[in-house]
Amino acid sequence: MSLRRATLRRRGLVIGLSAIGFAILIFLGSLFQAALTVGEAMAQSSVRPPANAVTNAPSAPGEARVRDAVAPLEGAPTAPWEILGPNSDSTLWGEVRQGSVFSVTIPDQNAATLVQSYGIAWQNTRSMRGPLRTYGTMSLFGIVALLFVFYLFRGRIRIEHGFSGTLIERFKPVERCGHWLLAGSFILLALTGLNLLYGRDLLIPLFGKETFAAITQGGKWVHNNVAWAFMLGLVMIFVMWVAHNLPSKTDLKWIAQGGGLFTEGVHPPARKFNAGQKLIFWAVILLGASVSLSGVSLLFPYELPVFATTFAILNSLGAEAVWGAPLATDLSPLVEMQYAQIWHTMVALAMIVVIVAHIYIGTLGMEGAFDAMGSGMVDRNWAEEHHGLWVEEQDAKAGASDASGTAAPAE
Repeated sequence: MSLRRATLRRRGLVIGLSAIGFAILIFLGSLFQAALTVGEAMAQSSVRPPANAVTNAPSAPGEARVRDAVAPLEGAPTAPWEILGPNSDSTLWGEVRQGSVFSVTIPDQNAATLVQSYGIAWQNTRSMRGPLRTYGTMSLFGIVALLFVFYLFRGRIRIEHGFSGTLIERFKPVERCGHWLLAGSFILLALTGLNLLYGRDLLIPLFGKETFAAITQGGKWVHNNVAWAFMLGLVMIFVMWVAHNLPSKTDLKWIAQGGGLFTEGVHPPARKFNAGQKLIFWAVILLGASVSLSGVSLLFPYELPVFATTFAILNSLGAEAVWGAPLATDLSPLVEMQYAQIWHTMVALAMIVVIVAHIYIGTLGMEGAFDAMGSGMVDRNWAEEHHGLWVEEQDAKAGASDASGTAAPAE
C-alpha cells in the first residue's frame, strides 16, 4: 500500500510540475509576442517621408497646392470634353477600386493599396451565410448527430468479461502530460476560435456589445498565447508515439472488422494503437501542423507569408491541370493574411470534428477507455479485448524482466 501511495504521489508531482511549466510557457510566450508587437508598432509609427522624397505639399501656409503633373498619353485628346483614356479620373479610380497597388514613401507598404477589393470576397466567405460558416456549422452539428445515432444503435461499448481488478500501465506520466497539454490547449483554442467566428451573432444578443467585447478581447489573448502550448504538445506526442502509429498489416484486419465497434463480441487484434487511433493520430498531427503554420503567420502579420510560396510549389507540381489555371503567386500582404485566416479556420473546424469523435469514444462511448489517460492504468480485460497484441508484448517484457532478475549470477 505504501508503494502504491508513493507511486501516486510521484505521479502527482510530475503532473503538478507539468502544470507549472505550462503556465510558465504561456507567460513567456505572451512576453515574447508583446515585445514583437511593440517593436512592430514603433517601426510603423513614423509616417514622415524620407528627406529625398518629392512632394507637392505647399511650402508655406496659404499657398495653393500644386497638382501632380501627369503626362498625357501620346495622341490622346486633352480637351475637357474629349475622352481622356488612361488619364481620366474614372480610369484612375477604377484601378483603385480593383485593388491596384501604388507606391508610398512611408514604412507601411500596405497603405499602397487604397481599396482592398479582395476583402469583399473574404468578408463574404466569413459572413453569416457564407460558405465557411455554413459548412462549418453543418460539420459540427453533423458529427454530433452522427455520434448520437451511433450511441442509440450501439450504446456504450462495455467490457465483455467485466472488470478483472488487475491493472496494467497503459501510458506513462510523461505521455499523459503531453496528451493533456495538447488536449487542454486545443479545447481553449477551439472555444476562443469559435467565439471569433460565431460569437458576434450568438453572444451579442444575449450579453450585449460591451460584454462580448470583453469576452472576445480576453479570448484573443488566450488564443494567441495558448497556441504555443498546443504546438509544444503536438511535438511531444509526435516524438513519443510516431513509432507506434506507423501502418501495419494488423490494421487491415482491424478495419475489415470495423474495429469491433459495430458488433458485440468482436475484438480484432491491435498493438498499442489500433487503426482507428492511428487515423486520429495522423489527422491531429497533419491538421495540427497546418493550423500551427497558418496561426504563426497570423500572430506575426505580414512577416511570414506562406501562400505565395505554397501556390508556386503547387503550380510546379501541375496545379494548373487540376484548377484549369495557375494559382496566383503575386499576392499582396493583405491577401496573404486573408488566405491564412480562411485556411486557419477551415483546418481548425476539421480538427474540432475529429476531436469531438475522439472525445466521445474515449469517454461516453467505451467503458474503461478514459482510465488510459486519466490514471494511466487500465483493466487487464479491457486491454486484452481492445489491444490484445500489446498485452502479449507487455507480458513478454515482464516475463523477460523477471527471468533476468531471478537468474543466478555466473560463477
